[in-house]
Amino acid sequence: MSAPQAAAAGTRSVLGIDIGAGSLKTTVVDDRGVERGSATRDFPTHVPHPGWSEQDPEDWWRALCDTVPRALAQAGLPADSVKAVSFSAGAHSPVLTDADGRLLRPAILWNDQRSGAEARELQAAHGARILELALNRPVPTWTMPQLMWLVRHEPDVAAATRHVYVAKDWLRMRLCGAWHTDVTDAVGTLLWDHGAACWSRELCDMIGWDVATLPPVVQPTDRVGAVTEAAARACGLPVGTPVVCGTSDTSAESYGAGSDRAGAGVVKLATAGTISIVGDAPRVHPTLINYPFAIPGLWYTITGTNGCASAHRWLRDRFFLREGESGAEVFAQMDAMAAQVPVGSDGLLFHPYLQGERAPYWDPLLRADFVGMTMSHGRGHFVRALYEGIAFSLRDVLGEFRAQGLDMTEARIVGGGARSALWRQIVADVLGVRIVLPAVTDASFGAALLAGVAAGFFEDERAAARHGQGTRAVHEPDPQAVARYTELFGLYKDAQAGLAAINHRLHAFAAATARTA
Repeated sequence: MSAPQAAAAGTRSVLGIDIGAGSLKTTVVDDRGVERGSATRDFPTHVPHPGWSEQDPEDWWRALCDTVPRALAQAGLPADSVKAVSFSAGAHSPVLTDADGRLLRPAILWNDQRSGAEARELQAAHGARILELALNRPVPTWTMPQLMWLVRHEPDVAAATRHVYVAKDWLRMRLCGAWHTDVTDAVGTLLWDHGAACWSRELCDMIGWDVATLPPVVQPTDRVGAVTEAAARACGLPVGTPVVCGTSDTSAESYGAGSDRAGAGVVKLATAGTISIVGDAPRVHPTLINYPFAIPGLWYTITGTNGCASAHRWLRDRFFLREGESGAEVFAQMDAMAAQVPVGSDGLLFHPYLQGERAPYWDPLLRADFVGMTMSHGRGHFVRALYEGIAFSLRDVLGEFRAQGLDMTEARIVGGGARSALWRQIVADVLGVRIVLPAVTDASFGAALLAGVAAGFFEDERAAARHGQGTRAVHEPDPQAVARYTELFGLYKDAQAGLAAINHRLHAFAAATARTA
């Protein structure tokens, strides 16, 4: 045995597996908290109707079976080095199975807007009581209105459902056969009574849903099972490898980025753009979202804009990408173009409402736009205006925090959009806060740290989080740019207010056109 082989043979590791918006990533972390290898596999999101967003959970399982051996190969570690596996994924997305464990339909994703009418009805009839019990208000993002939509529009599916999973929990079940969720994802369904620490029959009755279909609730670092023989044959992990519950992706990502105390802020430039601030208690307010954090005793309050990296990809794919070109290379070209454009994009504004909007408007009928186009604007202007428009939307979000007495002077930045140094600086200047790029920014890394706690690699969750506190870059807000963006933000807000009613009329026009087509 060679020296490297001998070293690898003595290394203990854990796996973190994250279901992202369009891909699954498996990350290998050793018992010192060091990332050793990773692998990613893409899968499609289906849009069978305008405003819908669905994925096939079997695509997640195929991606897991593909990425686990590749990640271990990149790490140079054998499968028997793995001492625990944990998971993360977007909250809210329900996966439904029947009495025999068969999938009943595709998973409805958190950014799906079909349940807008149900959410509005729940808010009108029960909004105050839902906020009291579940700490959050009903909007189409949440599982509760999604299930209400299914009761009304797919009653056979609702009647046949025996087990409700959230995305990560179904995938974990495929590995170990057990049915659980963690307390963060339980809160994310809007069916969990925080005060009583149990599933709420009252909330389920509001939508005609059977509370018995909801899973046992555990902590993110709890061991819930072990790799089965069938799963071992499919993915290459040893039979009996411990499987840990895990948590939602934003909690895992913020945790993996080193957030370990009240007051820590995180800006996320991913499919959606979000701001979250860690605290020692929930901040219950209709404009804010509250979840228990990965570290016991802490919470994170979050809210965000629907369009972020998804809007960036939309711009690339519709207007910049040519057949045969690398998507990553085109992103780099777009970034270089935007860097040549001055602050404010010469008066070009972008509102990123390609899929309606969450905070602060909670309006699924809002539409995206570029405002202020002239003959002098080139392609780089549109890229920079998109960066700035998403940053303005995040500033709109931060205003909701500040109205409730929450603020931050520094934020760690995560997500795919954080790869752009230009975009990071724009965020610093628009928000007026110091922006720090952590050494590691993946939810899969945070999930692996939780597995490491369960495996005994780290003393507790807080000790594990210290392994995510390295820094790659820091962006201080530039005073001149801050002043320019403050002026432009006022125009952004005025344009949003002026166009909202027109957006609603355009939605009605498009819907009528679709019915007569």
